[in-house]
Amino acid sequence: MNEPQPDQGAIRAEVLQLISRKDQIEVEMRELAAILSQQNGVGMHEPLVDAEGFPKNSIDTYQVRHARHQIICLQNDHKALMKQIERGLQGYYSASSSDCGMDTQPIRPAARQEFPSFTVAFARVTDVTQDSPADLAGIQAGDQVVEFGSVNSMNFKAITDIATVVQHSEGTQISLKLKRNERFITISLVPKKWAGRGLLGCNIVTI
Repeated sequence: MNEPQPDQGAIRAEVLQLISRKDQIEVEMRELAAILSQQNGVGMHEPLVDAEGFPKNSIDTYQVRHARHQIICLQNDHKALMKQIERGLQGYYSASSSDCGMDTQPIRPAARQEFPSFTVAFARVTDVTQDSPADLAGIQAGDQVVEFGSVNSMNFKAITDIATVVQHSEGTQISLKLKRNERFITISLVPKKWAGRGLLGCNIVTI
C-alpha cells in the first residue's frame, strides 16, 4: 500500500508560522540590543564592574543582565527555528516534487510562488573573498540581495538587519535570493568562522 503523501498546504502553513515567529524573535533581539546600547554602549561581554570590583554607576546592572539573559535565550530559540524552517522547506519542496511525479531542479519558482515573492533588491555585494563562506556558497561581487533569510525589501531598515541574522545563524543554513544581471537565483549560505574576518567573507552595502 502506498505511503500517505505529505500535505503540502499544511507544511506551507507550518513554515509560514515558523517564519513569523523567527521574525518576531529577531525584532525582540534588536530591541534588547538597543537596551544594551543605551547603557553606555554595553554589549554582551563587557564587564559590569569597575577595576575595584564595584558595580559601575553609569549602567543599570540588573537591566543589562536581564537583557543579556533574554538575548541568549532568544539566540537559542532562533537557531532551533532556523533548523525547523529548513526542514519544513525541504519537506515542502519534496511534496511539490512528488505531486509533479518527476525530479525538479533545486530552484523551483512554481513552488516558491506559494510564499511571498520579493523582486526588489535592497543591498548589493561589493566584494567576495576567495575561499570564504560567501565564496563557497557561490555569491559574486555585483549580486543584488533580494532576500537574506527573513530580511527583504519590505522589512529592511539598515545593514545591521543582515548582521543580526548572520550573528544569530552561525553554523545554520540561510536561504538567499539574489538578482544577478537580469535573473533571480536562490542559494544557501552557512555563516561560520573561517581563516578571514567575520562569518561571511563578503561586503554588503545598502543600495
